[in-house]
Amino acid sequence: MDHRRRLTRAIVVVAVLAMVAAACGDDGDEPGAGGKKGGTFVFGASADPVSLDGAKVSDGESIRVVYQMFEGLVRVKDGGFEPEPSLATSWSPSADGTAWTFELRKGVKFHDGTDFNAEAVCANFNRWFNFRGLLATESVAYYWTSVFGTFSDKASESLYKSCTATDADTAVITLTTPSSSFIAGLTLPSFSIASPTALRQYEADKVSGSADAPRFDGTYDLEHPTGTGPYKFESFRANDRVTLVRNDDYWGDESLFDRVIFRTIEKAADRRVALETGEIQAYENPDPGDLSALQAAGFTLGQRDPFNVGYVGFNQKVKPFDNPKIRQAIAHALNKDALIKAKYPPGAVAATQFLPPDLPGWNADVTKYDYNADRARQLIAESGVATPITLEFAYPTGVSRGYMPDPAANFQAFKADLEAVGFRVTPRTAPWSPDYLTEAHDGRYGMYLLGWLADFGDADNFVGVFFQNPKAEFGFNNQAIFSKLDEAERETDEARRVTLYEEANKLISDLVPGVPYVHTSTYVVLAKNVQGFIPSPINLERYSIVSFE
Repeated sequence: MDHRRRLTRAIVVVAVLAMVAAACGDDGDEPGAGGKKGGTFVFGASADPVSLDGAKVSDGESIRVVYQMFEGLVRVKDGGFEPEPSLATSWSPSADGTAWTFELRKGVKFHDGTDFNAEAVCANFNRWFNFRGLLATESVAYYWTSVFGTFSDKASESLYKSCTATDADTAVITLTTPSSSFIAGLTLPSFSIASPTALRQYEADKVSGSADAPRFDGTYDLEHPTGTGPYKFESFRANDRVTLVRNDDYWGDESLFDRVIFRTIEKAADRRVALETGEIQAYENPDPGDLSALQAAGFTLGQRDPFNVGYVGFNQKVKPFDNPKIRQAIAHALNKDALIKAKYPPGAVAATQFLPPDLPGWNADVTKYDYNADRARQLIAESGVATPITLEFAYPTGVSRGYMPDPAANFQAFKADLEAVGFRVTPRTAPWSPDYLTEAHDGRYGMYLLGWLADFGDADNFVGVFFQNPKAEFGFNNQAIFSKLDEAERETDEARRVTLYEEANKLISDLVPGVPYVHTSTYVVLAKNVQGFIPSPINLERYSIVSFE
């Protein structure tokens, strides 16, 4: 998220994905041992959901609620990012990797009492593929465009070709070309299977407004979202709460909570007070300075493993960032460790590359740019650029991200580092949305703070997103890097594919298209009596396995 993606295509790593499907258990739903039945779990959200139709959202507040009510063919393993069965019990590819057969779970009902079956699966995929107008824009159907590329109006350019219900319990999804990221992509809540009856009845596809400000005019989005999950929709009150109730007809193990409520509380400080007074039982992204006090007070800190990256980006079409010695000098001038110690919560680690250490393809032997002010000054002198050198450095306002809790503080720390080695730094700011993101992605900044929160666990979801083809924000055209990442996508052997990503990371580090400086853990704070909560590195936590002691 936070960074525009492009369609990822490659040869399927058939053996790996087949083993994943075969190794996964059938249900995997185990509520917290010893938990009691009943009660209401209240989560403190920072904003209202945009919609509860997963196909139309990419924001975390919407996705969190969608994930409790809806299910896709596959889901992520609790606490990890590996795909495992959900509404599909197994899946297998054809010999050429383009046709995927999904065996479906039997006896499942949607919340409106209609049957889940292969026809419902194909109705959902064909609905997404046939989006038109505002629905067929990145601002609405972001993850469809990320994984599948285009819609039926440009069918030849889409990864998706068709869906066929060969019988009630078998769906075959055919792709136009093999894809290594297809199954992992389906773990996204945006590919949740919804009741076709409810989608039609409540006009889910009725939309107006503009691409920048779409309006969902049907009653489906915030009044009648209808999935198969362990919780079902009860009500939504704007600027207040979303209330879900237990689905007593759920196909899997019964959830223990009677209700789950998402309370909208904008400020982290107010969410902390609400937790301390018992109004809520959990919230995420506490202020880093609150962590010790919360833990001392007996609250539980659920730590999500680092699965993101914060970086200083360079647009090489803007001087002096076209000069490699200037980019290297900046990289050596930034004191990552001091910033992390001062401004980040425990669990944050200094980054050496754009890929987090836990993902295959991370390379311990990339060229590193450790903090070295003397080396930075030497590189400036060697660059041939007339001094003093002024750097315009952009950062966003009105936002706090896991990889960048306080953008202004990051800017001030890095500004001091850069000026200490002889640069002059001038700030440039813009509101995070829509101005800053748009301007950064369009290449309007020479040097800027940005980051990436992963969608799913694959090296292509990091370095492929950034560097597999020319991007305006980075402003370079390096065929060696592009070709290496293309080759990594096409590689059928897993070990060889990992090696190719390691080689690509070395090339990227040598080029210095930016300075990755941090991978951060994020936290969920839980009331003392909450048990069974499993933090997810990609923020997909199931509340159906959570309970009160």
